[in-house]
Formats: sequence, C-alpha cells, structure tokens
Amino acid sequence: MKILIEGDPARYDRYSPHLEIQKTAEVVFVPRGADQETMLKNGWDAEVLFVDAISRVEGDLIRKMKNLKMIHSEGVAFDGIDTVAAREQGVYVCNNKGANADAVAEQAIFLMLALLRAGISGDAAVRRGRQIEMKERRMVEGITELGDCTVGLIGLGDIGLAAARRLAAFGCRLCYYSPHRKSPELEEKYGLEYLPLYRLASVSDIVSLHAAVTPETRGMIDEAFLSRMKRNAYLINTARGELVDNQALRAALIQGLIAGAGLDTVAPEPVTADNPLVDLPESCRDRVVFSPHLGGITTGSFRRMHRTLWENASRISRGEKPVNIVNGL
Repeated sequence: MKILIEGDPARYDRYSPHLEIQKTAEVVFVPRGADQETMLKNGWDAEVLFVDAISRVEGDLIRKMKNLKMIHSEGVAFDGIDTVAAREQGVYVCNNKGANADAVAEQAIFLMLALLRAGISGDAAVRRGRQIEMKERRMVEGITELGDCTVGLIGLGDIGLAAARRLAAFGCRLCYYSPHRKSPELEEKYGLEYLPLYRLASVSDIVSLHAAVTPETRGMIDEAFLSRMKRNAYLINTARGELVDNQALRAALIQGLIAGAGLDTVAPEPVTADNPLVDLPESCRDRVVFSPHLGGITTGSFRRMHRTLWENASRISRGEKPVNIVNGL
C-alpha cells in the first residue's frame, strides 16, 4: 500500500502510534499546500491520502488518483475536500470526529475568561507600570464572573457538548441552537435550553460557536445576528472563521454593538495583518483576543487523531470499511 501525506514529517513522527501499517506501507510526504502537480508526481498511485484539516482536495485531483480509496483529514474539518467527487469515485472521506473536543472546549473557555478578566489588556497595563490604574478602572467598570453569564452555544456536536459540561461546572445558564433539536434527556443531562437562533443572540452574555461550515452556516454571524446581541456580550469562535461575516463583526466592534470577541479561528487562513478583524482601529483593539487556531492541536488531540489515521489506513489495507466516514459511502 502507498500512502501520500500532505504535512510535516516531524509532526507525524512525534505523534506516531507505531502500528504495523507504518512499517509495511510506502509512505511519501509532500509539503502542506502542495499543488496538484506535486501531489500527482509523488502520489498518483497512492491508495490513501492524509491531508491537513484546512487543505483543499479538488475533484480533479481525486479523479486522477486512480488507486485512491480513502482521503483522511488529519483533524475534524473536511470542508476543503470535494466530498461529492470522492463519493462519485467510490473514495471514502474520513475525519477525526471528536478527537479534539475537550481541547477546543478548553480553548473556548480560555477566551471567555480572557475577555471577562481583561487578560490581554491587564497584562499590558502591568508591563507599562499601570497596574493600579487598570485595577481602579476595572473596579468601576465591573468584572463579570463566568458563572453569572448566560452562554449560548451554536452547534451541539462533540465540542459543543464538551463545552457545555465545563460551563455547567462554572454555574452558567446554558442555551443552545442547532438545526436539529436534541432529545429532552440530553437537554436535561447538560442543563440546556433550546432557543431559536435570534432569541439566543438576544439573551446570551456570551455566544460560543461550535457549528460546522455548511452552505447554511457560512456567514451566519452577520449584521442581522450581531445587531440582536447585547451591547455587553462577547462572541467566541473556536469553530471555523467562515461562520462569521468579517466585515459585519468589524463594524459591530468599532460601533460598540458588542463588547468584544475571542477568536481562535479567522477566515481566511493564513491570517494576515490586513485582515479586517486584525487591522482594527486603536480604539477597539482591546476588545478582541486572538489565538492562532491552536484550540485543537494539543498533544493529546494529536495522539488520538494520528492513531485513527493509521488505524483507518490499516482497515483499508485489509479491505475493511474505515470509521468516521463523512461522505455517505
């Protein structure tokens, strides 16, 4: 079996589960973002393709890799893969569903706390010798405890549920929106109240995004949604940058329509300094806390994800069906 890997050999070595398939298969690496010519030159005959979670795999490439049986996202996301073309060619598309749920949920809560406690601006104030000034200001402005917040979760898959478990421990009131309402038993277990999307926007002190990118969800956090949020509310995005209308969020931050945002994901990636959410006026820069899309890349997450990658490759080598199929085969 031949396996083509679009990614960093050092990362694959670090998180290797050391399975037998890794000894017997021919493994070829190409850099992340390699063009189609490079992919075909090195792996036209590959049976398995591992790709980065944000990589694009076009239908033309899939059709030209005649031996291909499985495309596997290293992470959870797979929206860059042409799943329709893969299904037409009988090629499985798989992901690492749930492998980084706990890690991403932790990142979401980190961003919530960083905003509520002025973590970035507070650090900067102390470094500038303005500790007392910042402390006095925050006592007047007030500091809200996370447990006193209503948190609205948009999307209630593995990551949304992992966030709900943690937020419940803080004592938060929890509500959620999902295209398909969950069972009464699950709602009761996690203390969740289902609300329509705009109602969730209007009652939440913090809105946290945990939805997948689909034609229906792309750009869902738009002017209409943001205008319904409280002026003292925060938006958290540890899901996908494509869920957010960047210009609408920029305007909301500049106009003070919301209190701020914590963003682990910003579209497009790689994020550049002239991105409308990065290149903000000085007056509102402190309202945004960024992290470099590292919510799901903990050591534990990578170990779980790489084990699934190689175990699924083993299944393909034995003629078995892989797990975590996302394209309906």
